[in-house]
Amino acid sequence: MSHQRKPEINFNYIYNYSYNPAYANGIQGGFTPRGELVIHFYHERPALPKELTHEITPEGGIGALVESDPKNLNGTMVRFVESGVTMNFQTAAMLHSWLGEQLSQMQSMLQAQAEFLQNSTPEEQQAG
Repeated sequence: MSHQRKPEINFNYIYNYSYNPAYANGIQGGFTPRGELVIHFYHERPALPKELTHEITPEGGIGALVESDPKNLNGTMVRFVESGVTMNFQTAAMLHSWLGEQLSQMQSMLQAQAEFLQNSTPEEQQAG
């Protein structure tokens, strides 16, 4: 019985020198006028001040906060959009399928981790 090899193709990945994976904890997007899907990835976090003004203590140290820019710093969040992707229907469908597979594997890993933590001693948890 002869086993005939199926046709194959090899893909080589070429990375841009500026390639730098970024953390994202949110997305926003929709559709372009051409009907393509656009996804913007952002990192949501508390805002950092542009400027802070503090009193100077009699000893010459930094004292109480007098003013901040923005004024409502504690009530301000930032969504830093680092990248976005635009794709057609076929690519979006492939992403949907791939992401579903990854989420299934992730769920299995998280479940195994939870079971390990539930059935192990604190010493075993620290070691592993």
